[in-house]
Amino acid sequence: METNYRIAYDKYWQDLKRKDPEEVTSHLAVTYSSNNRQFVVTFFNTEYVLDCNTETINGKRNGDVPDIMASIIMLNYLTYAQPPQGTAKRWVSLKEIPNGGMLFYPAFHKNSIIGLIKAFGHHSQQLLAPAADMGGKPATFGDASVIFQAFPEIPLCVIVWEGDEEVRANATILYEPSIEHMLHIESVIGLGMYLSSKLVRHCKHNHSLS
Repeated sequence: METNYRIAYDKYWQDLKRKDPEEVTSHLAVTYSSNNRQFVVTFFNTEYVLDCNTETINGKRNGDVPDIMASIIMLNYLTYAQPPQGTAKRWVSLKEIPNGGMLFYPAFHKNSIIGLIKAFGHHSQQLLAPAADMGGKPATFGDASVIFQAFPEIPLCVIVWEGDEEVRANATILYEPSIEHMLHIESVIGLGMYLSSKLVRHCKHNHSLS
């Protein structure tokens, strides 16, 4: 585990242990059991148990341990969320999210968007199968698009436009503006990177099988 990830992971556990669980469950669609100090969080259609006694995260059904990026995002989700804000329901690019979205966008594009373009820019319908595995629902944007529920309150939309000889393929990941009140900007970016890498990895895996 990279050192800076480990530092963030440990810090968020300490932050979470200091939170009032009732406050967390009043803001978010999560459950908490005071008997064993466990939160249950739904992340991309999978329930995870976050145990404050052991500082561990496991899939509720199969005990799977999520990767470090997913773990940090789930912990940040529980520790960062503010009371629901009355923000408009619309889709925005990372560039439009305050506190650093514009600043971090070039790196995000390089690390997340380029991979989506390479994987799906000439076969956009291939996005749909790996997306469905993560609970994604097809949408009507671009040549292929899917809306995911990263968390019950946090949707993401992935859109792919196919390229040909004249037009370059393109892709994007969109958020709702309310995400700025739900996650730290680094977790907003991490969430997009996590989703992109999962979709791209699934696509490569399928190609290697065929």
